[in-house]
Amino acid sequence: MAEGTIKRITEKGFGFIDEGTGKDIFFHSSGVEGGGFDQLYEGQRVSYTVGSGPKGPCAENVRTI
Repeated sequence: MAEGTIKRITEKGFGFIDEGTGKDIFFHSSGVEGGGFDQLYEGQRVSYTVGSGPKGPCAENVRTI
């Protein structure tokens, strides 16, 4: 599993994870394990798997470390 830091969360139910390589990866609230999207905050460390979304790579199985 990859690891990163939550860079931005929106009120619309999605956010972006800083992969630590200068790139960000999109994630949707449905990709957060345990339905804990409301528990996430910017700057938090998470692990995830990289999947494929309609607009390119996206984070799936997002969970806090």
